[in-house]
Amino acid sequence: MVNTLMDAPITQISLLHRISAIVSSERTLDEMLGEVVGITVQVTGCDACLVYLLEPESGEIVLRASQLPHARELGRLRLHSGEGVTGWVVEHKSVVALAASASDDSRFKRFQGLVEDTYEAFLSVPLVSGGEVIGVVNVHHRERHDHSPEEIALLTFAGEQMGVAVAKARLAEENARLQEESLEMKRQLEMRKLVERAKGILQKRSNLTEEEAYLRLRNESRRLRRPMRDLAEAIILAEDLNREG
Repeated sequence: MVNTLMDAPITQISLLHRISAIVSSERTLDEMLGEVVGITVQVTGCDACLVYLLEPESGEIVLRASQLPHARELGRLRLHSGEGVTGWVVEHKSVVALAASASDDSRFKRFQGLVEDTYEAFLSVPLVSGGEVIGVVNVHHRERHDHSPEEIALLTFAGEQMGVAVAKARLAEENARLQEESLEMKRQLEMRKLVERAKGILQKRSNLTEEEAYLRLRNESRRLRRPMRDLAEAIILAEDLNREG
């Protein structure tokens, strides 16, 4: 059962202890975003929470995590800076608190796939890292909810602290992706070298043109349902053994 401010008062110190443990962990980006949702629910006792991240390349604000299931919307629902309350928070680096009739606010933008947009109260807080907004945490209550200064302050504090953790996890994820891309490029280069050498062997052995040698490799790869790299390695090995013999 989720603790609310009324059930178990939360202080900046207790939040900081929890966040410090999260920051020092090796959680993935998705796990970090899940922690943001969990902390938000604990601080506010909300009925729903949505977490958006700002994509540096496109400048779009993308839905990445939610308390309620949104399998179709995660990673696909996108906003521009200044669009909706969420975009306004990114643009102005400021909090928006709407106690009731949130959808009547002139900045509000409704999305068909989000049941949260039908709720009464809405609190939107920026996720911050290095003084820059990297995302937004949106808090929804079904009924009217007057967001107390303490609640807003705690969630703002959590957004500032968890922003660092999210940025760290995102950087680690990006580094892992770049490393994998580098390894794949290396594998592709090694394969091309093997294929080139195998082509040369076939050209010399069977008096083929370069194109004919490549087509033979490709066709044999398809016929045997084996990667072209495996065939190239087999041809090279056979040639090396023949030379040694």
